[in-house]
Amino acid sequence: MAELERQHDDVAAVRRLSDHVARVKEQLARVIVGQQAVTEQMLIALFAGGHCLLVGVPGLAKTLIVRTLADALSLSFSRIQFTPDLMPADITGTEVIHEKDTSGEQYFRFIRGPVFAHVVLADEINRTPPKTQAALLEAMQEHQVTVGGEQHPLMRPFFVLATQNPIEQEGTYPLPEAHRFMFQLQVDYPDEEEEFQIVRRTTSDSTHRAEPTLGSHEILELASTVRKVPVADHLIRDALRLVRMTRPGHHEAPDFVREYVQWGAGPRASQYLVLGAKARAALHGRYCVTGGDIGSLAAPVLRHRLIMNYQAEADAMDPEAVIEQLLDKARVPRESDQ
Repeated sequence: MAELERQHDDVAAVRRLSDHVARVKEQLARVIVGQQAVTEQMLIALFAGGHCLLVGVPGLAKTLIVRTLADALSLSFSRIQFTPDLMPADITGTEVIHEKDTSGEQYFRFIRGPVFAHVVLADEINRTPPKTQAALLEAMQEHQVTVGGEQHPLMRPFFVLATQNPIEQEGTYPLPEAHRFMFQLQVDYPDEEEEFQIVRRTTSDSTHRAEPTLGSHEILELASTVRKVPVADHLIRDALRLVRMTRPGHHEAPDFVREYVQWGAGPRASQYLVLGAKARAALHGRYCVTGGDIGSLAAPVLRHRLIMNYQAEADAMDPEAVIEQLLDKARVPRESDQ
């Protein structure tokens, strides 16, 4: 009886999450034209406790999307413009010497850096050297920063969205392969009607702003629901098999993986596939995961984890094409909600 009551409460929590997310999407649509897949996957990562890497050419409103998301969720927002001369302390914060007015005694005081916000936009993260990248990646993993031997916890929720320019590669520092981003999201050009609406909105005197719909405490409460969503063992096996097929040395790897992939995805990809599928199911109001939930997240989870070889470059074979063939080979559906 207690188990049935618990499941009933969990189902009700999933429905509340779905209702809240629907309202958040409505607020995002007031400001952002199109990019529904990108905004949904950002919300999936947020409620799953992950972070996102946004890749797209300049001028596609990546900053506006992130700032609007923070506004709609009533979360504090911070933007860090990564440059070659940016130091780790510029991100995490630093200790400065202060003097007491009465006694003249000196002491150290920690001044928080821009990483102390709920939503952090790391703009052009590949513009800064690895030492500074590592400071942010450590904060993402540990949810704290250590300065002067003292640990300073970060805000909760803590959501990092980093951007990369796929065109300009000179003077950049590629991210380490073991980075901590749950998804890599492709921000593409809008279609003709979407671009018409963008131009129409941005050249008029009207202003559009998202209204706050959630708070940090509500987000944390709703996020705890995601891990309670059940997933069948055979679906975990499907996710596992899909990831293991990306490894050229594995016996299940198809010929096209052996030909084009140098390094495949690790166990973290399997974890993110299952956790992301749970979050996606909850966002759609379902208290169960389907194969389509896993298939629809295969590209954002895997595209930055597949290291292609020189043969792939010669044959113009990119990770997207490999993932599509893998989904066909593993017979994993792409979508579960029409």
